[in-house]
Amino acid sequence: MHGHNIIVIGTSAGGVEALLQLVKALPGDLAASIFIVLHVGAHAPSVLPKLLSRHGTLPAIHPVDGQQIEMGHIYVAPPDQHLILRPGTIRIVRGPKENGHRPAVDPLFRSAAATYGGRVIGVILTGTLDDGTAGLVAVKQRGGMAVVQDPDDAFYAGMPRSAVENVAVDYVVPLSEIAALLCRLVNVPAPAANESDDSLIETETDIVELDPHMFHGDDRPGTPSSFGCPDCGGVLWELSDSELIRFRCRTGHAFSVDSLLARQSDALEEALWSAVRALEERASLSRRMAERMRLRGNPRGAERMDLQRNESERRAELIRLVLESNVDGSIPGTGEEGAADKTPDTSV
Repeated sequence: MHGHNIIVIGTSAGGVEALLQLVKALPGDLAASIFIVLHVGAHAPSVLPKLLSRHGTLPAIHPVDGQQIEMGHIYVAPPDQHLILRPGTIRIVRGPKENGHRPAVDPLFRSAAATYGGRVIGVILTGTLDDGTAGLVAVKQRGGMAVVQDPDDAFYAGMPRSAVENVAVDYVVPLSEIAALLCRLVNVPAPAANESDDSLIETETDIVELDPHMFHGDDRPGTPSSFGCPDCGGVLWELSDSELIRFRCRTGHAFSVDSLLARQSDALEEALWSAVRALEERASLSRRMAERMRLRGNPRGAERMDLQRNESERRAELIRLVLESNVDGSIPGTGEEGAADKTPDTSV
């Protein structure tokens, strides 16, 4: 096969409608294989391949581990599994989450870049936060092409905007123009892969595949940071791709900056709710003890318990006010409502 014949697509919120519109416009003789990661819930079956097959002319499936790659097919990452590309084959692995997701976009893009170099076209569609940006950097480092949906055209601009701001993107176009663009690009001879050092790309792909050699010993890519992993509590190591800063812990969890901020926000909210629960329990116990002390003729003890109850209730109310001040789930500074992307469309 000549030209760019590996197309990798990453999307999140709003992605089902975008993917259906895209595949409907693709021809049945497209000289490429397409690989898709859509953030979906881990515990619900996905019917996205059936929807894509029904709306387009290219067959779409959830691949199995070790499946051979065929041109003119669409391969969709199964729920709770990363989709990884190796020479001629597909790996389906349950490696550590990246940016809080499994499947995640970055592992697909990174493995495609490491394996197919300049033959890869990376596509970022609608979605929140910044999953896919680091993967798109890897695609560009290895000589591939970067296509991004115009953020102003996307249902959710977070993922496209992050890609545009951090990657030397080749094309920023509305969704309605992406299919025609892909048809042109797959017929352009692919450049030779860049001779840049891609050891980090390979190392991170091996981590996602749970290669035991990556977890034995103390060597880790990057430098230790002062931040803890929101998923496991381990130290996060700081990685740098040009101007893009990322983090990965010893067990393999990975975060870009916006995703780490979102997970820290989640952890803070969980801690605040735990504090409310503890204070309410303390107030309840103090109330019960005050009643017992009154019945036993100990008014001073009851008064002391009442003071403890009032103080606990006051503190719990203050924390509730803090929680209620951020009821839309937005992450300050991102402009994205529901930026943590915690409610994917589990119907697909």
